[in-house]
Amino acid sequence: MLKIEFDTYPFRIESRNGVQYIFDLVRKRWIILSPEEWVRQNFLQYLTQQMNYPSTLIAVEKEIFVGDLSKRCDLVVYNRDSQPWMIIECKHMKEVLSSKVIKQILIYHQSLPAKYLVVTNGSYTAGFAKRNNAFEPIDVLPQYDQ
Repeated sequence: MLKIEFDTYPFRIESRNGVQYIFDLVRKRWIILSPEEWVRQNFLQYLTQQMNYPSTLIAVEKEIFVGDLSKRCDLVVYNRDSQPWMIIECKHMKEVLSSKVIKQILIYHQSLPAKYLVVTNGSYTAGFAKRNNAFEPIDVLPQYDQ
């Protein structure tokens, strides 16, 4: 497991008709603040604010196709050549990071090959690096320029 400690980020949150919304700085729009969205927004801020990943090279809810099915990757980080570098799957804090979650991100990897795969529920985070055609666990998230 990776140790991720989120700072306190200055999120823009507002309530409309009893529903909370959060402003997504990458998508530049208001999003319903679901438990999964809370994890996604915290992880996005962690990447950009603490790890200095360039927000211009991060896609949020990137649409991909797995066969004929349309799916969405929570976060995709691209390298400077616009190639997928890292896929991040976010789950709500109560969801266990099970083999089902790992299988989901591996399926996404088939359509969007990336060097790194990360799954998180905000409390726990697991990361994997592709080496020699296999994924190995990593202890820390890589610096962006690697």
